[in-house]
Amino acid sequence: MSDNGFKGKVAIVTGAATGIGFEIARQLATRGASVMLNDLDSEVLQKALARIREEGGDCESAAGDAGDPGYIERLVAKTVECFGRVDLAVANAGLTRFSSILDIEPSDLQSMLDLNLKGSVFLAKYAARQMIGQGDGGRILFMSSVTGHQAHPDAVCYGMTKAALRMLAKGLVVELAGHGITTNAISPGATTTERTLAGDAQFEAKWIETTPTGRVTAPIDIASTALWLLSPEAAQITGQTIVVDGGWTATSEVPNFSH
Repeated sequence: MSDNGFKGKVAIVTGAATGIGFEIARQLATRGASVMLNDLDSEVLQKALARIREEGGDCESAAGDAGDPGYIERLVAKTVECFGRVDLAVANAGLTRFSSILDIEPSDLQSMLDLNLKGSVFLAKYAARQMIGQGDGGRILFMSSVTGHQAHPDAVCYGMTKAALRMLAKGLVVELAGHGITTNAISPGATTTERTLAGDAQFEAKWIETTPTGRVTAPIDIASTALWLLSPEAAQITGQTIVVDGGWTATSEVPNFSH
């Protein structure tokens, strides 16, 4: 893949202020794409925007709730207003709520359904409408999770939402492949980000113990996979989910969180 392989392309990345979303946006901008960054946290989003621009990337930002269909419609419209088109849409924004099924509250489940599922569905809807109108195809990418493949303690409802995204990627093939639009998903394993480290300072050390490759997944690992799926080289790949987890789903050993 050439360094400027995305020159002239326009991308939307939700949840782009930190972690995986930021790295995907950064890598796209580095390779010539114009990128609309979205995040709920406007202050952190502005820092992400400034950093990518300092590296020479062409990007704009739009703070807002990626789980709100009305906002998503406006986000796509703003992207077209700023850059003239939409070629790539990455539904990265997501919410994790760890809870036993015996304790989960309706509000916790609803918040995950809204952001993880509703947000992804409506980004696909409005981005696909724009891509079809342009007439030259596009790429839609969803962010699933290994918890959508394998059971994980206190993550059954979160994993349920992430498993649904795999079916969304597959099901949309029937409607969108004929328009030259591919729909795929990535399932990251335990990934070292600002959020995961803030939740547990020993996050990386714990997951190294149970990851067959001997290292924890980094945002660049996910971003590199995303770039390939978003690229012209992956034009014949659609309806698929790629697991990026250092082999964890082959063993599925869960770290001892008590130490």
